[in-house]
Amino acid sequence: MKLAIAISSDPKSGDDGLGRAFQGLALAAEAQQHGDQVDVVFIGPGTRWPAVASKLGHPLHDLYHAVRTAVKGASCGCADVFGATAGVEACGVPKLKDFNLAGTSGLASLRRYLAEGWQTLVF
Repeated sequence: MKLAIAISSDPKSGDDGLGRAFQGLALAAEAQQHGDQVDVVFIGPGTRWPAVASKLGHPLHDLYHAVRTAVKGASCGCADVFGATAGVEACGVPKLKDFNLAGTSGLASLRRYLAEGWQTLVF
């Protein structure tokens, strides 16, 4: 199976955001255990997650690092809009800009995953 997991939940939205990010990363871990091809991308306010989940003691820290090899990047333009660029860069997460959208520095393309037949879920 080819599974693309896009995390768009906002770490600032409390339990809802944490729960959605947890479920997305947990699915990535399960897919990895089954040998599936899995990509995790952070979009929208979800681009704030790499900096937050990288902190020792955060509830997602261990899970995030367990699936870190599946993290393909964070949407560059989204990171700009949501003030997450410095955090994304500090964590060494690639900035994705494979969709050139006017007025942005480029976005992560979810359409690419759909066009290539990936199961694509947004959390």
